[in-house]
Parts: sequence; C-alpha cells; structure tokens
Amino acid sequence: MKWTFPNLRLFLALAVITGGIYPAAVTLVSLAVFPHQAHGSLIRNEQGEVIASELIAQPFTSAKYFWPRPSSGDYATMPSGASNLSWTSAELVKTVAERKAALLKAHGLPQGTPVPADLLFASGSGLESFISPEAAEFQVNRVAAARGEDPEKIRKTVAEHFISGGILGENVINVMTLNAALDKLPRSSVSYTHLRAH
Repeated sequence: MKWTFPNLRLFLALAVITGGIYPAAVTLVSLAVFPHQAHGSLIRNEQGEVIASELIAQPFTSAKYFWPRPSSGDYATMPSGASNLSWTSAELVKTVAERKAALLKAHGLPQGTPVPADLLFASGSGLESFISPEAAEFQVNRVAAARGEDPEKIRKTVAEHFISGGILGENVINVMTLNAALDKLPRSSVSYTHLRAH
C-alpha cells in the first residue's frame, strides 16, 4: 500500500498529460499552422464539396485521367495493404505481365516498350497517390488524346504538380491534385464534380 497511491497519482498524471493535454496541444498547433494537412489534405470542387484527399488514391479508369499505382486492395481504405507476394511468386510475375500488356494496349504502344515500375507494382499501402515523373510522362499522350488537348499543355499541368524529393527523397507527381487540375482546364469536357466517379 505504501507505493499504491503514489503510483496511482503518477499514472493519472501521465494519463492526463499524454492522453489529453499533449494530443490537444498538437492538434491545436497543427490546425493553426497546417490547417489543410490537419483536416486530411482534402480536395474540394468549386461548390466546396469534398471529392477526394491528396493522400489517398482512387481507382481512375477513364483515359482522360492519369492513373495511379496499382492497388492490391482496389484502393479500399479498410483494409489497405500490400499483396505480400514475393519476387519469386509466379502469381506476381503473371499479374505484372498482365498489367504491362494492358498498359501498352491502352497507350497504343508496341510490345517491348519500357513501362515505369510504379505503374506495374502496387504500393505497400495500396493507396499511394504519388507516381514518378516517368510514370506521368508515360501517360501524357493518352490523356491528351482523350481530352483533345495539346500534349504540351498536359505536360505543363503535370509540371505544375511536380514535387521535389530533395536530397534523399524521390521526385513525384500527385495524381489526385493533377487530375483535379485537368478538370479545371478551360477546354476540358469533363466536369470537376465527376472526379470521384472515376
């Protein structure tokens, strides 16, 4: 009993500090300093409706949009995750070959054309919203043709969504913000409010 009440008081104090005061302080600071990120990095249409998050990919299939990395969980947030197939898996080899064939066909490219790895292999989370600049360039002509736009105009839009990885990271393009921007192009025939349907 000698140590019971001191330990109980310490436990309650730590519970209040680490379970209440600290999270509340971090939340308030993040809301004040990084309000966009703190609210989930949400993308809204011109009517203010939430249509997506910059951090969670969606299963785009329309030729008018850039496609994200493949997802072993069909981009479902619950549950998300990888396939856990190893490099020696025959199933993985077959899946990647099928993805490559489908990509080459969709882009009208001959067999043997190199395809960026991030368009062939799913991410660990299955929700990756970023692709490499090479993966974006691979898709430019398809998107431009589907939208009836000049490929250089599409490339300019892609460049506006380039995110530098700095010294240690990798350069990436955010597919979600890029696709939202495409629907804002003056000549675009697809409504920005239809983003989530693709």
